[in-house]
Amino acid sequence: MLPAQFRMTRPAEFGATIKHGVRAAQPDIVVHARRDSDTPGGPRIGLVVAKSVGNAVQRHQVSRRLRHVARAVLPDLTPDDRIVIRALPGSLQAISARLESQLRTGLRRTHDLMEKAR
Repeated sequence: MLPAQFRMTRPAEFGATIKHGVRAAQPDIVVHARRDSDTPGGPRIGLVVAKSVGNAVQRHQVSRRLRHVARAVLPDLTPDDRIVIRALPGSLQAISARLESQLRTGLRRTHDLMEKAR
């Protein structure tokens, strides 16, 4: 489970990360990232699991898997990182190890893009 202090909950945070950040698409997820030094408290991670993924039970299943995977990558993030993970329909069939691999790849790509943008 992803600790509450690292969860993104405000719609404004989601919107700013998606609108002003960079993104990296993977087969089952899309990773949006940006750096925000104005908001203290460590990295924040938000999930977007749309109805296109499946019914409510299936979406909750995907959300639980993604929260578990996100917790595993927390040590790799800086306190300024804001991450939104958007699940694609294929994430329903993906196992946790595949999702973690895709998340790590997506984070690596977004960090590279943020460094280039500096």
